[in-house]
Amino acid sequence: MTRPLPTRRPHVTDAPRRRASLFARRSWGETSRISAILRKETVGGAFLLAGALLALIWSNSPWSDGYGALRDLRFGPAALHLDLSLATWAADGLLAIFFFVAGLELKREFVAGDLRDPRRAAVPVAAAAGGVLVPAVLYSLIADGDAAQGWAIPTATDIAFALAVLAVVGRFLPAALRTFLLTLAVVDDLLAIVIIAVFYTSDLAVGPLLGALVPLAVFALLVRRRVRSWWLLLPLAAATWVLVHESGVHATVAGVLLAFTVPVLRSQAAGGPDAGPGLAEHFEHRFRPLSAGVAVPVFAFLSAGVTVGGLAGLATALTDRAAIGVVVGLVLGKPVGIMLATWLVSRFTRADLDEGLNWLDVLGLALLGGIGFTVSLLIGELAFGLGSARDGHVKVAVLTGSLVAAILATVILRGRSRLYRRVYEAENVDLDRDGVPDVYQPEPGRPDGR
Repeated sequence: MTRPLPTRRPHVTDAPRRRASLFARRSWGETSRISAILRKETVGGAFLLAGALLALIWSNSPWSDGYGALRDLRFGPAALHLDLSLATWAADGLLAIFFFVAGLELKREFVAGDLRDPRRAAVPVAAAAGGVLVPAVLYSLIADGDAAQGWAIPTATDIAFALAVLAVVGRFLPAALRTFLLTLAVVDDLLAIVIIAVFYTSDLAVGPLLGALVPLAVFALLVRRRVRSWWLLLPLAAATWVLVHESGVHATVAGVLLAFTVPVLRSQAAGGPDAGPGLAEHFEHRFRPLSAGVAVPVFAFLSAGVTVGGLAGLATALTDRAAIGVVVGLVLGKPVGIMLATWLVSRFTRADLDEGLNWLDVLGLALLGGIGFTVSLLIGELAFGLGSARDGHVKVAVLTGSLVAAILATVILRGRSRLYRRVYEAENVDLDRDGVPDVYQPEPGRPDGR
């Protein structure tokens, strides 16, 4: 006996529902844009996994000393306090590119994307907040003493890793659900950078921080005037990064600050919003391949290498209270926080899941939120010190928790994706061959196409 398909999702000719809907279909323009981002992040996720596996193999091989020597290799101008190890350059420099791209995506979503509607934005924002709060609380209940300073480690979701898993096991999930995970992860990263700036800044030098406002302001002025010349913008961005680094605030904050200055919409003089993509989208297209294909994989390669020491070493690492807190936070805290926040939004706004969707779909995505790789490793290094024994335990815990979360999400989403496959194929029929599936075509009197 064949299993029944989910309830048919509504066509544009259906009568409008009276109640609000969670995860309703997006506009075609936003759906196609998000699909393109997902494809790029999927490739980046494959590179990230390759880098992490290579680091683990090398650091547990007879040639592990070579890996440690490479990671500790120092270079840079000492006069600017930039005589840093290769691992620090990756964490402070390359991840600034990652956060620059994340900042561009977040700003575009809330200025020109479908999330400019507060009702649509409430769900991923609340879910991201719940996915930060609950893991932090669970970690704090488990870990005490010196381990308590790692409370923020299980609060982050890795965009590339999570989307790579989703692309493999959830290809036919409705586009709104996949967009939900992307937006949640981006907001999650913004919250993570705020946590890093506020809670993991030990010595704040106000002078360099104020000085960073000068190149940042000039950068903002130039991009507002639609200047794209790299020989003008790159030195200003580098100066901003150096001064933020000198201030004691983690240098990745500079990436977010720079991204927030970039305009999303074209000015009226340039033809207005309908004249084509704005500068934020232009920069995103340029820098996303660099972020997904180079910055994040290299950071993963230089951070994920930890000597496990066989089963005995693994057992020792996972009995550390900090490690237990990380695993519980990622595997249990993340999905509980995301699910609880989403349910509360549904409860207080009296919104139902869109027709054909199931809370099991949301649970699968919430479990993917427990894949906390890149930023979790970064916060672990900031909390306990790169190369410390506890940092090694935390890395084992992050890898273990992320793997368990990915497996649990795969079990749920593979089955759901099979059910949605025929619905997906039916929705993406393009009878008039204009490049836009008919389900997104507007009907007379309803220009939004929904």
